[in-house]
Amino acid sequence: MIYTERLSSLRCRVPQTEILVEGLHKSFGKNHVLRGIELEIHRGEIVAIVGGSGSGKTVLLNHMLGQLAPDRGRVLVVNHEDPEEPLVDLAEAGEFVREDIRRHWGVVFQRNALFSGSVLENIALWLHEVKRLEESEIVPIARRALEAVGLPPDDSFLNMPQEKLSGGMAKRLAVARALAMDPMVVFYDEPTTGLDPVSAGQIHNLIHETHTMRSGRTTVIITHDKDLLGRLRPRVVMLYQGKVYFDGPFRDFEASDSPIIRPYFEMMPVLQQRELN
Repeated sequence: MIYTERLSSLRCRVPQTEILVEGLHKSFGKNHVLRGIELEIHRGEIVAIVGGSGSGKTVLLNHMLGQLAPDRGRVLVVNHEDPEEPLVDLAEAGEFVREDIRRHWGVVFQRNALFSGSVLENIALWLHEVKRLEESEIVPIARRALEAVGLPPDDSFLNMPQEKLSGGMAKRLAVARALAMDPMVVFYDEPTTGLDPVSAGQIHNLIHETHTMRSGRTTVIITHDKDLLGRLRPRVVMLYQGKVYFDGPFRDFEASDSPIIRPYFEMMPVLQQRELN
């Protein structure tokens, strides 16, 4: 379902809505994970979604990506393929509309989700499957994406098996694959998982740089990485017991003496380390 009338009123506001989550509930059996999430993400923002294990971060992300359907509530996202850029209910959109929406998204998965094959084959997958491009069109795009993340754009690297890449290089390749889509929205699921501190710091900078590469690009990050928050200083959304407990700038999150936020903030390095193992 497309909400053109609502979008018309939204356009009178600044900033413009990119993702709108309304009354989102999701259960798995008796486990009620999301309990009425309300969240509006604006175009051009960097938003970090944080919270303890089981708080619903990944479940929320999967709803934003259209990989899960709500039990109640809805997730609306902008369809950039349509000149009117309407807000679309992902659960009610047809597959063709979903494909249009995904043309303008890039996703960097927690474990990179690279498959056995060359660097070029990994980058080409979405360009071929989603954008229907031919190899002659894909190669120059792949070279530009690799350069953007600081990886070699030459033929020898394009043909290298991804299994030979270091952890940091594999993460950069995952970011390059997302950037090759020239996305309006980039989603990162635990982008520094499995990386040593030096490589993680490089990814912090890379996320910041790629966010600013395109005007109006929106970045959504699921993370426990306190250092990443300190580097990017994003809008922070903290989930607790299936609801949004905190939504505000990093400086307020960092300074909070809330009995819910403070222990979590202090535990973030421990939680991040658990993700590494």
